[in-house]
Amino acid sequence: MSIKLPDVRQLRQFVAVAEHLHFARAARELNISQPPLTRAIQELERKVGAELLQRTRRRVELTPAGAELLGAAKRILAELVHAVERVRSVGEGAAGSLRIGFVPLADYGLVPSLISAHKARHPGIALSLREMLTPQQQTALELDELDLGILVGPMPAKGFQQLVVQRDRFVVAIPARHALGQDKAPMPALSLAREPFVAVPREYAPRLHDIVTAIAHRAGFEPKIAQEAIQMQTVVSLVAAGLGVALVPQSVASVKHKGVKFRPLKDRHDSLELSLTWKSMSPNGAVRDFVCTARPSEGV
Repeated sequence: MSIKLPDVRQLRQFVAVAEHLHFARAARELNISQPPLTRAIQELERKVGAELLQRTRRRVELTPAGAELLGAAKRILAELVHAVERVRSVGEGAAGSLRIGFVPLADYGLVPSLISAHKARHPGIALSLREMLTPQQQTALELDELDLGILVGPMPAKGFQQLVVQRDRFVVAIPARHALGQDKAPMPALSLAREPFVAVPREYAPRLHDIVTAIAHRAGFEPKIAQEAIQMQTVVSLVAAGLGVALVPQSVASVKHKGVKFRPLKDRHDSLELSLTWKSMSPNGAVRDFVCTARPSEGV
């Protein structure tokens, strides 16, 4: 058997009558005339299948069924108001959640500073952070498994926007006891021609790998890859162990690493860019606010 449910208007009208226990006063509060209000209550009683009010010439009283509906109606209306306020906040970006991916390289200062700034401005947004390599983020963004990504290089799929949030020059990571590590002056890449390299495989970080390879090629040599590691932290650890040298982004050198020394690179070379990436038509209003946090002086 199908049940005819009362609408919000009928619930509001019933609550007014039930609280005043007087049709005329309830009608004035609702800014309607009394006859339509009386008909509305009668229609409500037919829908719920119970008498809600006992009427005499002198007074109106709630029946037990009416008292039960009054409590439920107040809860429903209050929850509806709360839901509308919540939806409006989410739409305006004042509440809700964001799923953000970031490459390990972004953890060297960039992600903590962005998250801290955003939380200060939008404390109602819940953030879910996932450390992911660039190819994984690209796939997750296309499948709507992420709202935002901080990745290396361009987004190959159409329908996305990007904002460069960090540009890194490269420095040379050298074992602390190595002869090349005893000087702090900028060094030419050619000085590394005979050295074994620790590097990130191209399949995990294409842009990073290509810049390192291009630096070596412009200097006139092919880098001898002795060890490979997926994460920059591991690359630096292998350098500290004396397994080779590495060309790493400047931001990596901002963190102290025992057993490793860093020297500036003298050669001109491309910077490594980290880009905040999001879907152009994202329905999540919080995305716009996060982008504005990363680019506070401009709009999206």
